Amino acid sequence: MTTPDVTRSLWPSTAVTPNPLAGGLASADPVSAPVNTPVTAPVTDPVSAPFSAPVSAPVTAPEAQATQPAQPAGLPGQPAAFSPELARRDFPILHRTVNGHPLVWLDNGATTQKPRQVIETLASFYGSANSNIHRGAHTMAREATEAYEAGRAAVARFLGAPSPDDIVFVRGTTEAINLVAQSWGRANLGPGDDILVPVLEHHSNIVPWQLIAKETRARVVPVPLQPDGQIDLNAYADRLSMRTQLVAISHASNVLGTVPPVREMTALAHRYGAKVLVDGAQAVAHFPVDVQDLDADFYVFSGHKLFAPTGIGALYAKPEILRNMAPWQGGGNMIESVDFTRTTYAPVPHLLEAGTGHISGVVGLLSALNWLTSFDREAIAAYETSLMAHAQQALSTVPGLELLGSAPDRIAVLTFTLAGHDPTEIADWLDRDGIAIRAGHHCAQPALAHYGLQSAARASLALYNTPEEVDKLVASLHTLQQAT
Repeated sequence: MTTPDVTRSLWPSTAVTPNPLAGGLASADPVSAPVNTPVTAPVTDPVSAPFSAPVSAPVTAPEAQATQPAQPAGLPGQPAAFSPELARRDFPILHRTVNGHPLVWLDNGATTQKPRQVIETLASFYGSANSNIHRGAHTMAREATEAYEAGRAAVARFLGAPSPDDIVFVRGTTEAINLVAQSWGRANLGPGDDILVPVLEHHSNIVPWQLIAKETRARVVPVPLQPDGQIDLNAYADRLSMRTQLVAISHASNVLGTVPPVREMTALAHRYGAKVLVDGAQAVAHFPVDVQDLDADFYVFSGHKLFAPTGIGALYAKPEILRNMAPWQGGGNMIESVDFTRTTYAPVPHLLEAGTGHISGVVGLLSALNWLTSFDREAIAAYETSLMAHAQQALSTVPGLELLGSAPDRIAVLTFTLAGHDPTEIADWLDRDGIAIRAGHHCAQPALAHYGLQSAARASLALYNTPEEVDKLVASLHTLQQAT
């Protein structure tokens, strides 16, 4: 596959000055660009800047701009300075009110909000560049194709993948896992084979394996947790054997925040010849990922948990594995030629992308990656760790509140119960104060069952959340307890 020249403007139109946070693509050769190297403002972003359709007046609240000092973008080759206030200026939804109160969005584990760069990119794409890709000879088809493939190159760079050809676009984490289960799994699993799945996992990393195990007469083997929410590594080692064909593990838990030692677990699985799929849905927004360092065989994530649109995600697979995966779906885009005697298929990754893809979603994902990687990722991780520590200490002052999980390595996910109150009641109470959290089983019933629970409340933090928002959460919970 030819990598597009992404340094030039894809849409020849009136120039629009790119926002320094949106950045541009790092290099004309996206494969050789350093992994997770932030893009710099002087390079024009071909997706979020040069659409011909005019973008409406800035959606950032004027009062927010007036109260938050501007900070410079990074020097060439360096990321911009990070602060949550600087990030918040780019999120119009964070400046709305809910039930008469400023919105406090603490439901980031379910979905993150979208920066104005992504919102404007989507509007501009549909306003001036909408076209199908790959099969058209006209100008807009070429431009849309180049943008789509630039998105693939950006994802490869973001994950530290060797090549854009190692990236398959899907609707999200769930579809990516089902694709692996139905394509790789159907060809490689058989009677007596084991699929190891920690109790920690989201349902999307359990149910697809149950379905393919039933079809192939393999079995899903759960790996238990320790009381603090860490995977029991001794039990994991005991369950590994020459029967193990796959280990499916999350890079960060959506309900406990636990970050397992994925690199070490992968190395141990590989000793037995097993493949490893890593669910990165909750990880990618919180810390840098390098799939080659992890030595993951598969890595999957969803764009909507990464400040990008819904309905778009990506699967990374090692090239030698991807080349041997059979089509999961048939249709247009994934073929070379078709007649009624013989069909030949396009090479990967197109082989696994039947039909018209979510083109605008890829363009939006590219814009989101440009936005996120314009900041110092390590600084973001450090800030979120300090914010989580503040939240843990503050929540400990609420009578009857119990946090689930205390793994030492974790992301800022705070799942809790409150004595005398149903989780749905807690969420409804907080909503009256404009505070959005999630209540229920969080699509992780086995993990909650480990604590003897069927449901819980969850506040999940992101880079744009602040200590003041955490304090509002805690104050509202105190009021709830006093009111009963």
